[in-house]
Amino acid sequence: MTEAAAQPHALPPQSFSGDAPEIAPERDLLSKFDGLIAERQALLDSGVTDPFAIVMEQVKSPTEAVIRGKDTILLGTYNYMGMTFDADVIAAGKDALEKFGSGTNGSRMLNGTFHDHMEVEQALRDFYGMTGAIVFSTGYMANLGIISTLAGKGEYVILDADSHASIYDGCQQGNAEIVRFRHNSVEDLDKRLGRLPKEPAKLVVLEGVYSMLGDIAPLKEMVAVAKKHGAMVLVDEAHSMGFFGPNGRGVYEAQGLEGQVDFVVGTFSKSVGTVGGFVVSNHPKFEAVRLACRPYIFTASLPPSVVATATTSIRKLMTAHEKRERLWSNARALHGGLKDMGFRLGTENCDSAIVAVILDDQEQAVIMWQALLDGGLYVNMARPPATPAGTYLLRCSICAEHTPEQIQTVLGMFRAAGQAVGVLS
Repeated sequence: MTEAAAQPHALPPQSFSGDAPEIAPERDLLSKFDGLIAERQALLDSGVTDPFAIVMEQVKSPTEAVIRGKDTILLGTYNYMGMTFDADVIAAGKDALEKFGSGTNGSRMLNGTFHDHMEVEQALRDFYGMTGAIVFSTGYMANLGIISTLAGKGEYVILDADSHASIYDGCQQGNAEIVRFRHNSVEDLDKRLGRLPKEPAKLVVLEGVYSMLGDIAPLKEMVAVAKKHGAMVLVDEAHSMGFFGPNGRGVYEAQGLEGQVDFVVGTFSKSVGTVGGFVVSNHPKFEAVRLACRPYIFTASLPPSVVATATTSIRKLMTAHEKRERLWSNARALHGGLKDMGFRLGTENCDSAIVAVILDDQEQAVIMWQALLDGGLYVNMARPPATPAGTYLLRCSICAEHTPEQIQTVLGMFRAAGQAVGVLS
């Protein structure tokens, strides 16, 4: 093979005749998205609003916003505990902004660690009763970083088939062998762990609450199986922090597993009400992760004003027992009301603050979503690949700050939309 032929982008040698070399036509790297573009255009041509391009023109409270010039009830945010407008949280952010400016201009490993970064990590240690806490720029980055760093070549990550994209991406970035088990199947987890060689280290990755359908994991049984096979356990509690368990630590606390879970991943963008991600652990070597984790080392740290709001919010969540009760009351009222109307829901019982209304196909989901939005209610429309194959749903995320009157209004809107679309008789 000639040198030119061995190099894919090399041009053939110039001929002495002066002829111009032949150059292959340019390959369009974006052509792979033609199907998505056509699907989106067909959606817009049908006259509906793009469900994935909603603009909040004004946010009035944790439960109300202005969308397309109309006052709208928010039932599609992850603001579970309603902390985004808490007066103390906002004051903490303003104070940090004035003291430290708008950003850090560096990574945590260089000049990006300020006083408030240390404070928020201490607040997490106190909240979880653990010795170690590492804060990342987002919850996505927390999963990406911790999974790819913990499990290396020759080791194993065992994960639920319905795991969040950030968990899958964390597996892909690392070099470990990946093994999937059927969603929430204790038996399949046991079987697949039993087939693996005993010597390599193993990490079982679970989620307390699965974000699409709102179902919870049987963590007690799964952790027992993982420990039987000598595996370490990581639980993502993004959708349960703040209101599951006596101290709001998550499903693992609610199921009595403190001291048995090795790593807990969470986010600030749900119950905490700001942005950021974290991992906490009691492992004595946990701090070494900072020295090896690429998504921690090679990205800018969060602005001081952001972590200051997170610190205040986390400390208030430690005693937010009344808020927790209101959230569960709202969730039970919405789930029960929709179930009584005849909607097909993601869970038989009210298992979490996520209530998913399952529909037959994308057309039905989009039409009903539009009817709700026109009536003044915003929910999430979800479809594959975010949802299990073939599943189209309207996902409701309840907030502790929703009033009983708002919940009743929401139920009325769902009834009207369901009847108009033909989902309800």
